Amino acid sequence: MTQRPTAATTPADPATTPSYGVPQQPAPGEQPAAGPLPPGTRKPGRDRYLDLLRSIALVRVVVYHLFGWAWLTVVFPSMGVMFALAGSLMARSLKRPALGVIRGRIRRLLPPLWAFSAVALALMFLGGWDLAKDPDHGGTWGLVELLNYLIPIGAPPYPWSIGSKSGILENTWAVQAAGPLWYLRAYLWFVIASPLLLWAFRRVPWATLLAPLALTAVVGTGLVKIPGDTGNAVTDFAVYGGCWVLGFAHHEGLLKKIPRYVSVSCAALLMAFGIWWASGHKGPDGWDLNDIPLAQAMWSFGFVVILLQYSPSWQELPGRLAKWDRLVTLSNNRAVTIYLWHNLLIMATVPLIDRVYQLPFMTDGMTSALDSTYNLWMFVLVWPLIGLTILALGWIEDVAAKRSPRLWPDGAKRGGGRRRG
Repeated sequence: MTQRPTAATTPADPATTPSYGVPQQPAPGEQPAAGPLPPGTRKPGRDRYLDLLRSIALVRVVVYHLFGWAWLTVVFPSMGVMFALAGSLMARSLKRPALGVIRGRIRRLLPPLWAFSAVALALMFLGGWDLAKDPDHGGTWGLVELLNYLIPIGAPPYPWSIGSKSGILENTWAVQAAGPLWYLRAYLWFVIASPLLLWAFRRVPWATLLAPLALTAVVGTGLVKIPGDTGNAVTDFAVYGGCWVLGFAHHEGLLKKIPRYVSVSCAALLMAFGIWWASGHKGPDGWDLNDIPLAQAMWSFGFVVILLQYSPSWQELPGRLAKWDRLVTLSNNRAVTIYLWHNLLIMATVPLIDRVYQLPFMTDGMTSALDSTYNLWMFVLVWPLIGLTILALGWIEDVAAKRSPRLWPDGAKRGGGRRRG
């Protein structure tokens, strides 16, 4: 039997929504929150530039998890961008009472997570996973950890190997499927901490902005080691905390007060330091910044500064970008669904492609051609599967946000018109 290539087994992009930023701007047709805007804030309504960045970040995450190309973490640090966008939207929402905002963000997050968890756990248990006998998660503590599939305050348990290498899915599928949940944990803690962070930012902006980078230099370099999942959570919070607070700076107008040449020059210096640090501290995948916390923090911070400094704040996508308007709208409205399910859907392409090997007309040459283009076909197939998942489960995001369920919210009205935000 021909041995099939497999998707990259690297756990979710610390790479990892939703979303993308999990929180969303007002849906098309939904009115933004009323109330006076603080000085430096932007005009109410959807910022299509931020929507576009989020869509690019989502696509990059899918491509990274499929091909495993380390250089993608340098070309476009998706997770830093997504945390920054989420931070900006959180600052915008905190014009309202903080407790209500936090409750609303958590409410939007949990129902899509529950749907994913139900399917993932069912597959794990049907595949023979016995939590009580798991050497890494057994006993009473393992049952407690299972609650992280309901409320992601910590790392959820999953088997590192399940089934067999010759099964329908490779035996590491559980690791890959559950890997993106680290992002939801980090996002949840950022949401809870945001009222305090925003309070600190408004009083000591520069100290609050740069403190996460300093913390990363402590916990992300081995200078201070925090073991286990707690250490991972603290490191994630430190690495992306600067990007989250940059979202505050963007919303509050701080970045616009700095001359562009100054902010871009400082950002470039931070990015250069990040690359220099990465060159001497490469991980198992070389230049993959996900394995190098300090480099990831510096590079992502500088990258986000430049993106937000040049932010044009579009009300509509301009020029040739306009043809992508409906896909950008759809991906923003279904970012949680796309992020949660994309790894499992990537693996679901494997048994579909493997069926082609069994067709009677497959010659040795055609088999070799399929072998050499296997990952490309996975890339082609994963998008229809994502589309089907949006149709089947995406409406849960609407229910969680207390909106009317929609099957395909791409902003188009019935009859071919456009619903304007």
